[in-house]
Amino acid sequence: MSTPYPFTALVGQTDLRLALLLNAVSPAVGGVLVRGEKGTAKSTAVRALSTLLPQVDVVPGCRFSCAPTAPDPACPDGPHESGPGAARPARMVELPVGASEDRLVGALDIERALAEGVKAFEPGLLADAHRGILYVDEVNLLHDHLIDLLLDAAAMGASYVEREGVSVRHAARFLLVGTMNPEEGELRPQLLDRFGLTVEVAASREPAQRVEVVRRRLAYEDDPAGFATRWAGDEHEVRARVVAARALLPQVVLGDNSLLQIAATCAAFEVDGMRADIVMARTATALAAWAGRTGVRKEDVRQAALLALPHRRRRNPFDAPGLDEDKLDEILDRFPDEEPDHEPDPDPDPDPDPDPEPDPDPEPEGPDDGDGDGPDGDGNGVPPQGEGPHGDAETPESGTPDDPAQAPAEEPAPAQAEAPEGQPSAQGTDAPEQAAVRASEPFRTKMLSVPGLGEGAAGRRSRARTAHGRTTGAVRPRGQLTKLHLAATIQAAAPHQKARGRSGRGLVVRGDDLRQATREGREGNLVLFVVDASGSMAARQRMSAVKGAVLSLLLDAYQRRDKVGLITFRGAAAELALPPTSSVDAAAARLERLPTGGRTPLAAGLLKAHEVLRIERLRDPSRRPLLVVVTDGRATSAGALGGDPRALAGRGARLLAAEGVASVVVDCETGPVRLGLAGVLAADLGGPAVSLDGLRADSLAGLVKNVRTSVASHAPHRSNRRAA
Repeated sequence: MSTPYPFTALVGQTDLRLALLLNAVSPAVGGVLVRGEKGTAKSTAVRALSTLLPQVDVVPGCRFSCAPTAPDPACPDGPHESGPGAARPARMVELPVGASEDRLVGALDIERALAEGVKAFEPGLLADAHRGILYVDEVNLLHDHLIDLLLDAAAMGASYVEREGVSVRHAARFLLVGTMNPEEGELRPQLLDRFGLTVEVAASREPAQRVEVVRRRLAYEDDPAGFATRWAGDEHEVRARVVAARALLPQVVLGDNSLLQIAATCAAFEVDGMRADIVMARTATALAAWAGRTGVRKEDVRQAALLALPHRRRRNPFDAPGLDEDKLDEILDRFPDEEPDHEPDPDPDPDPDPDPEPDPDPEPEGPDDGDGDGPDGDGNGVPPQGEGPHGDAETPESGTPDDPAQAPAEEPAPAQAEAPEGQPSAQGTDAPEQAAVRASEPFRTKMLSVPGLGEGAAGRRSRARTAHGRTTGAVRPRGQLTKLHLAATIQAAAPHQKARGRSGRGLVVRGDDLRQATREGREGNLVLFVVDASGSMAARQRMSAVKGAVLSLLLDAYQRRDKVGLITFRGAAAELALPPTSSVDAAAARLERLPTGGRTPLAAGLLKAHEVLRIERLRDPSRRPLLVVVTDGRATSAGALGGDPRALAGRGARLLAAEGVASVVVDCETGPVRLGLAGVLAADLGGPAVSLDGLRADSLAGLVKNVRTSVASHAPHRSNRRAA
């Protein structure tokens, strides 16, 4: 077994370490969601925490880790006889992104249940994690139904497995930790709310702290055991403090004044529901126990708010999580300080550093300096190593992406009309780009879906064969049976009962009688936006409305669990502004900064879409694409291709149609005189054209729900168009 990186050797990341330790003290806090860019110690910190948890006593031979002093009366391996337990380290169980439902909650052997009448249950990861840590890396990439099962078990402290009337229950109390990179997609607000605490992490931009990260990581990789030995003293102190805080926790008193502070804070920040109040109360209590106090103070409530509220104020995927600390201080200043009646230990923090006045901003130091990198006495008990990252081998590049929400608004430059093909233009192919304009307010869109029946990842857009949904039929199982079709199984077994010697009331069922249920639900698609950013869009002041429409479609894609990509074309070429991703807020940020100007290389945009979809088909063949082309249909530049721009655009569109790509054209042409070029493009693509106004869900104009593809030619008896 490999030696984990020591928790106390992590550099910086004070909030992350504190949140993890608070959950170690009180798992009732509800777990931690760690959000941050790659290479910021998220995984390293979680794995290191498992070494700080005290050992647990378990019933020998129990697969569900029952405590010998209080075994679970409903344990599938029970009932347990009284006797001595066996001590073992607390487990750290990892849930892979591609795990199945049976791997998470456990599997019932339906064949044995029907034929023998026994409950043959194979425990899942929830059982393995009982009384330990369940770690979910890239939790935002898990299927929603798995996240629901996971969070339900964490909230109830038990896992329930139901299969065709056969049920099993077992205890499942664990410290839940999820990590995610927001660039790869966000969690739904309903799921965010189920995590007790959330921490934002980022790499330090201070060279000295980055140097310390590299120094410690290289020392660990050269000699993991020796590196861990040098930090063993600090690890022991923190481990002892966790045990002491757990023992003190039942004695901590949460006074009425503290409860009023919590309620006032949640009300002032307009947090939905009451879960935030409960989590804040539990967190403040854990903070007091961690500090060695039996009374909750105002600073505990403040710290609890910073950890428990930011992610609960997020209303839509384009809102950045955060909390106004000035407003928080203003709320808490209205209340008098409340001191606890007594404190068992005025200085419970075991600090190996003999210096009574530590430097409030110490320089990062290695473990060999003997300078005491253990927990400090600042009240949060987190080792004081500055504010850098950790021990991860990967370190992000310097610089941070531009935040369009914080950038000053720019006045759009005067629009320039696009010159006809063959005439000189002030913009030309290398004309200076015009200032980006802000998007108009998003609106609820009508649904666009891909025709036919897919088999992609679960979502909410197009029809597909899925593991969850309405039952549509039965088939012989391929491999292990997962969803039994009971009626079909009985029907298959019934004709053979006499030949099998049935004598009693029970049905004689054999393996070849079993039938797998086929189900139909909805899948998520790859929605690839191809947006015209040429001068013809800016000249008529349409870009704000166009951006608002695309932003609305992005919001719809978020709600329907789609992947999204963004291609823009202007001047002489097309650009992949955002490769296909699950992060719709990243697409919204790129859209906000989108400049306009130049000629219209429509063919280049379509060919770029063809290339992107070809690559994505190799990466994820089961995810069907939906192409959304946002343009007025003009084509005034052939770019590097040469030839007639309109003819090239038509050829590119027919190429996409021939490969069965479902497409829809959002017609941006306005004004009393219209050329109808977007309609011609839609006909070449084999899909519908819809105006910006017709895209609205409350519009009176009809909208095709299922877009046309070349597949329609193989199924003439089905209509690809349905009234919205």
